[in-house]
Amino acid sequence: MTKLETRNLKKSFGSLQVTQDVTLTFEGGKRYAIIGPNGAGKTTFFNLLAGNLRPDSGQILIDGRDITSLDVTSRAWMGIARSFQRNNLFPEMTVLENIAMACAIQQKVAPTFWRPMTGYKAVLEDAAAIARQVGLDEDSHIAVRHLSYGSQRQLEVALALACKPKVLLLDEPTSGMSPQETARMDHLIKALPREITTIVIEHDMDIVLEFADEIVVLDYGRVLEQGTPTQIKNSSIVRQRYLGEEGKTVGSRAT
Repeated sequence: MTKLETRNLKKSFGSLQVTQDVTLTFEGGKRYAIIGPNGAGKTTFFNLLAGNLRPDSGQILIDGRDITSLDVTSRAWMGIARSFQRNNLFPEMTVLENIAMACAIQQKVAPTFWRPMTGYKAVLEDAAAIARQVGLDEDSHIAVRHLSYGSQRQLEVALALACKPKVLLLDEPTSGMSPQETARMDHLIKALPREITTIVIEHDMDIVLEFADEIVVLDYGRVLEQGTPTQIKNSSIVRQRYLGEEGKTVGSRAT
């Protein structure tokens, strides 16, 4: 079943066409990776999906409903959640408080000055469960500013999961991480529930090839190729355009 769909999506900044006639379908419960060189339009595409940008033309649909005109908040209520390349956290609050705040918003709970967050048992239970899910349960009472960079990125995923998404967008989840942090994030995204349609922008091709059911290759805002990891690995046009030379093999960490 198709969960998310784009039809002839276009976006330009002045004379620069960043997204050109992108038509894609993302099926429910499948895992997708979007790859391409810098400037291929990957993050712009995510911005269009999440509602941070409006397309110049084309449509975006979730569960068959046109959401092209909806803002970020409305799309979140429709089931689209996103983590960013840069952390978007409350540094003075604890891990659990950050997650609980996101859970409270999702549950339409508004903490009041006479009833602090500790008075909302269901919210805190959900927050604690998500902290365990992303591997931050032992750090739940630590202020975010004291977390390592990798743990802060894990928390970003936790906040997205607190939205109970149908579609989860992860923008370069391992960017800037140490090998140990990358391994933890790799384990986390591979363990995400299958009922969530997960779409990842990622440069580490070893992670992409192991994680994705399908890979979309963007090139100057257009879909250059789409297929299974095996099909993408064996694609001569991907090797030629994405890697820059015909003979290289997709998936080598040396690239």
